[in-house]
Amino acid sequence: MQTFTMALPFIWLGVIVVAAVLEAITTQLVSIWFAAGGVAGLITAVAGGDLTLQLLLFAVVTAVLLAVTRPLARRMAQMPKTQTNADRYIGKAGVVTEQIDNEAARGLVKVLGSVWTARSADGSVIPAGANVEICAIDGVKVIVKRK
Repeated sequence: MQTFTMALPFIWLGVIVVAAVLEAITTQLVSIWFAAGGVAGLITAVAGGDLTLQLLLFAVVTAVLLAVTRPLARRMAQMPKTQTNADRYIGKAGVVTEQIDNEAARGLVKVLGSVWTARSADGSVIPAGANVEICAIDGVKVIVKRK
């Protein structure tokens, strides 16, 4: 038991290093709180606190930091939607130049002089020559509905 007690600071160092490495790899604020909790456990172990106290402080520090900082981190991480030139197509009229068939992953629409890959908003097949309205843009595809 004495050997285990002497190894506890190294175990806490391992927890800190693993949590810090995970945080560095992900950059998503998923494990930094465990590293801070590990520091509390390490300090308690070096100060001679028993294992129960070390685990309790680890859990409390981790939980408190998570509760306090996670909402703030989420708010700061939310990126505002950036308007692009493609947004100008939404709501505009277009003409189907190749039949739109979502299941076959085919379809082209000409709108404002540009040809876009198109998909039907409701999943229906829209024949070539039909007039459509652009509802949304999904990557490099326009989502359309028949007029």
